[in-house]
Amino acid sequence: MTTLVFGHKSPDTDSTGSPIIWAWYMSEIMGTPAKAVLLGEPNTEALFMLDHWKLDKPEIITDVEAGQDVVIVDTNNPAELPDTINDANITAIIDHHKLVGGLETAGPITIRIEPLACTATIMWKMIGKDIAQMPSNVKGAMLTCILSDTLEFRSPTTTQEDKAIAWSLAEDLEVDIPTYAAQMFAAKSDVSSFSEAELLRMDSKEYEIAGKQFRISVLETTSPEAILSRKAELMAAMPAVAQEDGADQVLLFVVDILNEEATMLIPNELSKTVAEKSFDAKVTGDTVVLPGIMSRKKQIIPFLKV
Repeated sequence: MTTLVFGHKSPDTDSTGSPIIWAWYMSEIMGTPAKAVLLGEPNTEALFMLDHWKLDKPEIITDVEAGQDVVIVDTNNPAELPDTINDANITAIIDHHKLVGGLETAGPITIRIEPLACTATIMWKMIGKDIAQMPSNVKGAMLTCILSDTLEFRSPTTTQEDKAIAWSLAEDLEVDIPTYAAQMFAAKSDVSSFSEAELLRMDSKEYEIAGKQFRISVLETTSPEAILSRKAELMAAMPAVAQEDGADQVLLFVVDILNEEATMLIPNELSKTVAEKSFDAKVTGDTVVLPGIMSRKKQIIPFLKV
């Protein structure tokens, strides 16, 4: 049986690249047939990565069959996985997020969760000397994942291990990191072809806080004005997206990569309460700027209050 390797729904660069990396390692080094798949359409930066490194776009799936061997990467949250995930045979989890709970396995499995900025960084450590056999385009995916999740080392989640591995890969690939990262972020910032609902779901995660269900959306960009110019339309789309996704509220944070701050949209009293209680912010309009806020994982989710 071929093992399916996938990350979370609404796949970003790490959840697109890491399945490709690990499926290569399983198939070519471990001798276990594996296939990278996605749980949704990748974002524009992930598509840039696939095109730049001449990688095939993985097949998109919506569920997994009972007994199917799977490896889960870049998440351990059942809300971000197929509804049928506990019917599958989970053989491994590789992740860098907090442990959520709720996954069930048929037997003991390999779990590797580390407080690093990127799943691909963990994979580099796990693959070890066998990295020498990795094709350049898969190494390119690994570098892209790390630069994406660290926001070119600006994110507070960045560790020295992330930096050292990224620089090593860049040297091997003869890639100039500032130039390449600028190309990545330009691709990520081009969201003109997406509807408001697509933008709200593009890079989002589902979390429950104090009995309230939230879809927490983050849009990382070097051109925040392109998104904020659509704030009225985005806020108008939030109720329908929340209802369709079984959430009480969509929270949207537009992260300005270059100025290292986030702008949170404030469409109603619930979001205003969340902003003021969570970030000690004073909200006077339909947006609030949160200086220094760059990471959903480290600076947003752990502090959310209602």
